Amino acid sequence: MSVYPKSVITEAPIAILTIAGSDCSAGAGLQADLKTFQSFGLHGLTAVTCVVSETANHVSLIHTISPEMMEDQIYLLIDSFPVTVVKTGMLGTAEHVRRVAKIFQGYPEISLVVDPVIISTTGTSLLEASAVEIYQNELFPLAKLITPNLPEAECLLNRIIPTKEAMENAVSDLARQYGCDILLKGGHLLGQECTDLLFTEENIHHFTHKRLNVSASHGTGCTLAAAIASCLALGKSMTESVSIAKSYLVSSLESSYHFKNRKGESIHVLNQGTRT
Repeated sequence: MSVYPKSVITEAPIAILTIAGSDCSAGAGLQADLKTFQSFGLHGLTAVTCVVSETANHVSLIHTISPEMMEDQIYLLIDSFPVTVVKTGMLGTAEHVRRVAKIFQGYPEISLVVDPVIISTTGTSLLEASAVEIYQNELFPLAKLITPNLPEAECLLNRIIPTKEAMENAVSDLARQYGCDILLKGGHLLGQECTDLLFTEENIHHFTHKRLNVSASHGTGCTLAAAIASCLALGKSMTESVSIAKSYLVSSLESSYHFKNRKGESIHVLNQGTRT
């Protein structure tokens, strides 16, 4: 007698695609996206742009996948699955960004959630200057939502954003410049609270929570954007999607954990498997 239960035919879950880099430590990138999609009951698909040898503490090596390979993955998945929402993360080079933009010019019915991945949480530049220009001129105008952090917004606007008041002006300017919704992440501002601003339908919505005393920041941007994309795929409004995604990220941070490496150093990991 088989120890396995009989197969039960159920309705297929909603399919959602991430176009991003692979993080071998599974804390960020497409691995974080997949874990987030699974938490929301979705079937995650991946188009790999680069392979990164890294942990939360150290980036060792980055190998970029050819633009042709990335492009083939995207076309194959869009043709094979009923994808309505796509989330983009680390795209790699200017040519990768250009090809993603060209592809989705042909699919205006698909909602793009673009996490620009231009500057890291620590302030490190992650993209060449020519790629930033292609983001601005070709990909951003196709997006439904863009989710820059403060350093990325400062790069895009070519000005400093030192206060919450400056954030309000910045999020409005970005939304009008690119013709889409903007979630400006304010975690880089000092203070006991973290405030993100969502500009949608000519309104600014504030999402504020107490700053958490945790060290697991690796993958927070990926996780938040993937959670928003998940909620949009489930039919939620933009405001509701951001609200749910913010709660999900806070829960993931609160339940984060860590490992000790062979040197005795702690490697902190975000828990994307947590739902409130």
